[in-house]
Parts: sequence; structure tokens; C-alpha cells
Amino acid sequence: MRHSESLFFDIRGLRYHVRHWQGKPERKIFLLHGWMDVSASFQFLVDALSPDWDVYAPDWRGYGLTAWSGADSYWFPDYIGDLDMLLERIQPDAPVNLVGHSLGGNVGGLYAGIRPERIARFVNLEGFGMPATAPEQAPKCYARWMQELREVPSLRPYASYAELADRLQKNNPRLSRERAEFLARHWGKDADGGVVLHSDPAHKLSNATLYRLDEARACWERVSAPVLWIDAAESETLKRMKLTPGDLAERRTAFKDLRYHTVPDAGHMLHHDQPEEVARLIEAFLL
Repeated sequence: MRHSESLFFDIRGLRYHVRHWQGKPERKIFLLHGWMDVSASFQFLVDALSPDWDVYAPDWRGYGLTAWSGADSYWFPDYIGDLDMLLERIQPDAPVNLVGHSLGGNVGGLYAGIRPERIARFVNLEGFGMPATAPEQAPKCYARWMQELREVPSLRPYASYAELADRLQKNNPRLSRERAEFLARHWGKDADGGVVLHSDPAHKLSNATLYRLDEARACWERVSAPVLWIDAAESETLKRMKLTPGDLAERRTAFKDLRYHTVPDAGHMLHHDQPEEVARLIEAFLL
């Protein structure tokens, strides 16, 4: 298992944690994790990559070892602003190789269109966006968010890290016990004699604003870097969102220069299920 070090940066008033697996400085990759996840989740993927890669993975605000925002809600544009500042600190003078999973893939896809000159190549792992919305959904969306603000959010407690590992394996039957126990130690933290996820409970609140597909597409259409879009053949998240293969195919047409692959025998956490295959696809694309 490759060793990682913890770097800390002052970013927009928060102490930001970035996990760093040291390699050759000229071969940098930035990995962006998903919702209710942490940077250490990429360990298996990093182990499958060539050790020459110099890998950086931030914990998003309110996750892992990065400070909580202090607000009662988290807003998507903040991730884009945080990413811009982090890249400026770590690789200010050259376009970057960016890999994002789920939430991280959505952030990366938008950023690649907002700041196209900053991206050399972009890999999107299951960051297919959210279901399209209509303006008339806005009143109920705001009302639901305001109602949730009246209740203090909390995260489910676990008796031990072993129990959290049990839950991870229940959620993902492909996950080996060794990997589940590793993830439990990074996803969880000690709290009141038990274990809770290492995340701000405020992340569980509904978003007050609608997902606007036309705005996302406008960003995607400005992406000038080559894009590798990788989906999982058995993505439970895709099914839960009720996005069809046709929906995804239409979204992929927004990118000018795109390669598309599906990883077999993998769910939404494809970098846990098939890290060697995901690493192979990424390296073939970046080299």
C-alpha cells in the first residue's frame, strides 16, 4: 500500500486537507472524491497506478480532515471555488490532470468548462449529473430545505469500526473485508464511545436550489480538454436517479473530445470494485 502524507492549506477561510501520494513532480494527478466520502477512498486506485504518478486528493469542505464550513448548509459553487484555489496553490503554472468521482466528477466537469485553460485532461468516474428539473419544482424544493433546517441533522452512530465495515460491505457486496476495514478507519471517527462518519451532518440536508441541466451543459460545452467518461456496468446510483442510457448518451454529446468506457462487474464505487481496470483506463488516457 502506497504511503500518503497529509498537507494542509488555508483555503477560503478553512483549513483544507489534501492527501498526497508522492511521485514524480512532472506527473501530477488530482483526484476528487464523491458525496459522503473522503480522499483516502482513492487508496486502492492509487495502489493500482504506476508509482511515478504524483497524486493529490483533497477532502472537500466538511469531509475527512478538512474543516467544517460552520454554516448550516453546503453549496455546490463552493466546491468549484475551493478547487480553483487548491489548484492555484499546488500547480499554478500548468494545466492539470483531473479525475473526479460522483460529486467530484460533477465538480470537475463544471470546472473544466469554467476554467478550460486550467485542464490538460479530465477523467469523469460516474459523475453524470443529476436528473433534470423544471422551474415549477422550486417552491417545494425551497420549502423542503427550510423544513429540514428546523431539525438538527445527525449521522448514524456505529458501535465500532468493525460495525461500520459491516455496513460498508452490506452496501457494497463486492468490497473485501480488508478494504472495508481500511475505509471504515478513514470514513469514520471516534465519537461518544462509538464511531460516526467523518463528515459534517449538514451534508445530509436537501439542496435548496434545483439542478439546472441547461446550465451544466453550457459549462460542459466549453470544455476544451480531452475527456474520459467511465461508467460502472451495475451502477446502483444511476438506477436510483432514474437516468436512462439515453439520458447519459445525450449528456456526453456536450463534450467536444470524449472517450467512453464502461467497467464490468462494478457498481457506483467502481474505484473500490475494479481499481486495476480503472487505473489501466486512466493511464492509457493520460499517457
